[in-house]
Amino acid sequence: MDRTLITPTGSSQAALIDQDIAHIARVMRPSLRGDLGGPILPCAYWRKRLYQLLDAGNLSHAQLCAVDSLLLQIDEFDSLATEPAREAMAPQHDLPSATHAGNTSSPASGQI
Repeated sequence: MDRTLITPTGSSQAALIDQDIAHIARVMRPSLRGDLGGPILPCAYWRKRLYQLLDAGNLSHAQLCAVDSLLLQIDEFDSLATEPAREAMAPQHDLPSATHAGNTSSPASGQI
């Protein structure tokens, strides 16, 4: 018995890509937010999935726009996720406050 490889036609391949994009759009954000342990699936996983769609070729303009939008969402999430880490690593400088400098009164409180 010979097996033949079944390849999707253009319209069915476009439908599969549409379904894949819709699935990623639905589950990517909750997966990145994750839980207390962090993301369920990391940004690198979602980027790989989206790049695989781009590599498949023959995406319509709407599909390209959807994939681009999802990649931008990943970039935004990545930058927000690394911001607290950058702030934690930044050197902490103690700035003198008004109370340390001996100025305890303020014009707003009515005391001059």
